[in-house]
Amino acid sequence: MEEKTNVMRILDQKKLSYQSHCYVGTGAVSGVEVAKQLNQPPDKVFKTLVTVGKSGRHYVFVIPVEKELDLKKAAKNVGEKSVEMIKSKELLPLTGYVHGGCSPIGMKKAFPTMIHQTAAQLDTFCFSAGKIGYQVEMKPDDLKKVIRFEYADLVV
Repeated sequence: MEEKTNVMRILDQKKLSYQSHCYVGTGAVSGVEVAKQLNQPPDKVFKTLVTVGKSGRHYVFVIPVEKELDLKKAAKNVGEKSVEMIKSKELLPLTGYVHGGCSPIGMKKAFPTMIHQTAAQLDTFCFSAGKIGYQVEMKPDDLKKVIRFEYADLVV
């Protein structure tokens, strides 16, 4: 029996359906390798990126693993002059998650969150379950019942 992550517990509390995937021990590191381990196309597996804007406010962007965040588009979408990725060492104290296991669900604080618009067309999509080696797959509409987010064009 695989262990439950906090993300899974939050989804259980809200009685939302999801499928959990575990790739612990597979050696998959990059998002594309993770997608392969899950037998999912890379455009269905998303990564969670945390940024800081010129104003000092933090933002979360969730994009397909094989894509790159377009910092200009990201900044424009959240009304900032510019945004940049936060440093790896800032991630845990800020979100409660480590690099590679960051989930848009269950962060220490709710940050403005944007998800790449292609997710809106998918039946389900996968993202980190909040721990390295674990992913959850769920309907984008169901995710709206847990966190607030908007869809936007975010990638290069």
